[in-house]
Amino acid sequence: MVMVEKNIGSLELTVDQMVRQLSKAYVSIIKSNTAFRSFPSVMLWGPPGVGKSQGIRQVAKEIADKTGKKVEITDVRLLLFNPVDLRGIPTANEDKTLAVWLKPKIFQMDDSEDIVNILFLDEISAAPQSVQAAAYQITLDRTVGEHRLPENCIVIAAGNRVTDRSVAFTMPKALANRLCHIEIIGDSKSWHDWAVCSGVNSIVLGFLDYNPSMLMKFDPMSDGLSFPTPRSWEMVSNILNHVSENIMEVYPLIAGCIGDAAAYELRTWSEVYSKIPKVETVFNGTAEGVPARPEILFALSSEITMHSREHHTDEEIRNVIDYASQLPVEFRNRIFTDLLQIKGIHRLLSRIHTYDDWFLRSGRDWEDYGL
Repeated sequence: MVMVEKNIGSLELTVDQMVRQLSKAYVSIIKSNTAFRSFPSVMLWGPPGVGKSQGIRQVAKEIADKTGKKVEITDVRLLLFNPVDLRGIPTANEDKTLAVWLKPKIFQMDDSEDIVNILFLDEISAAPQSVQAAAYQITLDRTVGEHRLPENCIVIAAGNRVTDRSVAFTMPKALANRLCHIEIIGDSKSWHDWAVCSGVNSIVLGFLDYNPSMLMKFDPMSDGLSFPTPRSWEMVSNILNHVSENIMEVYPLIAGCIGDAAAYELRTWSEVYSKIPKVETVFNGTAEGVPARPEILFALSSEITMHSREHHTDEEIRNVIDYASQLPVEFRNRIFTDLLQIKGIHRLLSRIHTYDDWFLRSGRDWEDYGL
């Protein structure tokens, strides 16, 4: 596990590691009927676009899967809030002798036993200091004024570091000492797994598999407004998926998300897709020959993985396994591992001798996949 001590006094974790740590902790708390208030509120630190918000959604999914409870996320972007949005609007009581505060919407949560609420206070370090004061009261005391969060609510905050040169204020030491701090770093492996599950465009997936250092190119000293991050690569994927896969047609949009230098590298590298076997021939069993050049193998692997999300009949997956078995070990393993991310085909994979043999030799257990 990557754990390097940093200047904010926390340890570095990838998004995937953070998800495992927090989901395990919260599942244990739920199963032992321990109150969430007994666990410290969590503060996630990290550069813009590293995947903090996506990680919280993954934590919610893990909690739901492992406890059977419904998990609802209230996502509050504090940079857009005023103090009254958290404290509530003041009004007079019935006999007009005292001021009372109308309950803010974020406190309108279902307190049922079969529900888990996650209050995610994003951009807390960039919010106006008057808003931060109210937000910190929520993270520490689970209250603002007379308003109290329900017992079934988890509180997680997130923000950029002062060193990121984003809008951020230094957190007071007395406050910091009452939170659990986690610093999130970009990680190509955990991002790849998320991308496969989320349907990221195969060109983006293949490019970042071939050039993992391009996943995160945030430089706090640069004045550039567009730069590669996990978030901006997701934006590029959405452009390619929903506007056009012709990079030349949407090049200005791509450059506007990740910068011209990264967009140029993506465009240049994407030309290898014209040299890979047609992915349909892999799935129908008529593909002939195996590429030798690494960049072509990365492109082909990403195409096969993403095509498998929509095309996974018994015959198609058997043909994919037969073809992938002919590839160099690194790429065979990449495709075989990615297939485990696709829902609905685990039972089929376990019945294919070539795949089952690889699966068991890799130290995995089908019971972990419900088989």
